[in-house]
Amino acid sequence: MIRVWTDAAEAGLLDRLGPRGSAFLYLPGASPARGVSVTMPVRLSSWDLPYGLPPIFDMNLPEGVLRERLRLAFAKATGTFDDFDLLEIVGRSQVGRIRYSGETQQLNEEVPFQSVDEILENSRGGDLYRYLLVRFATFSGISGVQPKVLVRDEAASIPLRESKPRISESYRGATHIVKFWDQNEYPQLAANEFFCLQAAERCGLEVPRYRLTEDGSALVVDRFDLRPDGTYRGFEDFCVLNARRTEEKYRGSYETSIVKRFTQFANSPQIGEDLERLFTLIVLNCALRNGDAHLKNFGILYDDVLGDARLAPVYDVVTTSVYLPSDSMALTMNGSTRWASTKELQRLGETRLGATPARVREILARVAEAVASTFDLVRRHQKQHPEFEQIGNRMLEEWEKGIALSLSPA
Repeated sequence: MIRVWTDAAEAGLLDRLGPRGSAFLYLPGASPARGVSVTMPVRLSSWDLPYGLPPIFDMNLPEGVLRERLRLAFAKATGTFDDFDLLEIVGRSQVGRIRYSGETQQLNEEVPFQSVDEILENSRGGDLYRYLLVRFATFSGISGVQPKVLVRDEAASIPLRESKPRISESYRGATHIVKFWDQNEYPQLAANEFFCLQAAERCGLEVPRYRLTEDGSALVVDRFDLRPDGTYRGFEDFCVLNARRTEEKYRGSYETSIVKRFTQFANSPQIGEDLERLFTLIVLNCALRNGDAHLKNFGILYDDVLGDARLAPVYDVVTTSVYLPSDSMALTMNGSTRWASTKELQRLGETRLGATPARVREILARVAEAVASTFDLVRRHQKQHPEFEQIGNRMLEEWEKGIALSLSPA
């Protein structure tokens, strides 16, 4: 059995149900503010599933390399290794406001200190990848096929450094996400994402602070769910909002599973502004040829599970077609996963956002200008880092294709 905590207060208990299912029960007398998700309000009856975990508890489970490392490390001791075992291992440090502990354990969010400057300088050379996995795997409740870890460096966090009054000296939670890749499988992927985020910024989208290591092997991103007082905001991806598990992240359409679902759960006065940001992000993914813009790569952020929910800042944006030449969109648009044309994006903006044709054209033009203005940054990096030249050239080629198909005046 696992204890579930929200905002550092115990909310309920999660247990296995039958051979493959799960059951979650709120504690007696739990207030509505203890709700674990906007999709699972506090109630007397339990939330039961015949298979797997509820999506909100499945959301941050590591995938790929990180999950396999944890399985190898713990399967012998546990006898089995399922999602429950994984959740109990990484549950103390998660993206968002939910934490987990064993049935007899109290909440403990402490994460080891790791200098962000040391990571950026990559003074460990080729050992950085292995070192971070070994030291931080059990503190990294964050999803993704490629390895990511959560680390703590309060001095490198802008929200904490500038907070007044200063955060408590006892604070020990994670402040940054470090993303790194197998260079043999996805060469220069950290630099790839770095420049895609540059383009997103130039579109006027909200992007958390991000920095590329000196050798281009990793990306360090400030946590956008971290408040100045050291507590965490609520975060839920669109798998959760669509009641789907991580394995179903490619199932759905941009029209319904993203835009319509956002209008159902985003209840802030800034809904119009956020819808435009959401549409801009969808357009940008087409321009950059990001075929991994699936349900888990969009999210909402909130301070109160009963209050306003806003669109989360941009994260996990890469030009995937560099590595998969025949790649297509992660979700459907107009019934197809082929890259959207200008006409299809125009229709999406007009019908789903209710924007005027002129306003949609303005957004497409802004995205085209933002991507084009990032070309020089890529070329400058190529001159300084010859190892990036080949991938950089492919990125620019894909961006040109994306602009021509998806952003050119109809």
